[in-house]
Amino acid sequence: MATTAMSPSISFFSSSLFGTSSRRNPKLLSTFKPNSSLKPLKPLSIRSELTAIPILSFAGEKVGETQLSLKSAPSDTARAVVHRGIVTDLQNSRRGTASTLTRGEVRGGGKKPYPQKKTGRARRGSQRTPLRPGGGVVFGPKPRDWSIKINRKEKRLAISTAMSSAAVNTIVVEDFSDKFDKPKTKEFISAMKRWGIDPKEKSMFLMTEVPENVRLSSRNIGTLKMLTPRTLNLYDILNSDKLVLTQETVDYLNRMYGLEAIDEETDDEEDYEDGDEGLGAADNNSDVTE
Repeated sequence: MATTAMSPSISFFSSSLFGTSSRRNPKLLSTFKPNSSLKPLKPLSIRSELTAIPILSFAGEKVGETQLSLKSAPSDTARAVVHRGIVTDLQNSRRGTASTLTRGEVRGGGKKPYPQKKTGRARRGSQRTPLRPGGGVVFGPKPRDWSIKINRKEKRLAISTAMSSAAVNTIVVEDFSDKFDKPKTKEFISAMKRWGIDPKEKSMFLMTEVPENVRLSSRNIGTLKMLTPRTLNLYDILNSDKLVLTQETVDYLNRMYGLEAIDEETDDEEDYEDGDEGLGAADNNSDVTE
């Protein structure tokens, strides 16, 4: 965050609104002095969180440890950064196609239902008034664009901050892509139990590539999300009780979200940040008609 400072040539009293006149007391104005106790804003300091995460084998035994070093926002601004990122993701996932008809757009209603007077009833000029069934809707929703923008660096900082906060509930497992010869949900649930993951709890698996047998074995588990770097998003990170990574994804996170992250933009990053496809691809039911 750049430090902003007032130009010395511009004064609070230089405006004509604060000039002296016959109706203003110059002594009163002379008692006001600019507040010199205000200090310039400090630049946002990014810190790195180094966390040791155990590595488990496919059998559930500890075979080593790995380091997850990600950028993290300061404690006083981390909540705001993550909140802005999650609001952006949820807003951009809205389709904004909800639409209603006003009384001028509803078909019919051109004829006056009954005479204005001598009926003893309330006067009415159309059958399509919002007061009757089948009539128009007052202040109803119309198609609109709900998307909002966020800086690319701010979004990446929000993801890295969320991953750092979830490191206490994160485990790393060895590559198990070749462990499933055929799709078998029962075997996948058994592997989750060996890793100390309750199938009834929400869990997120992050893999660089998801083999077909692994995808088919895990798709019937309603509490599990199988993501790739392309579909990584804030909502699934914060909504999960357990995070499961592989050594390849740990290296990817350290490379892309570490303190010395590369500045080159990959195609996956551009697709996620520009189109926000991560949230939609992770959940096919995320499109909301509102």
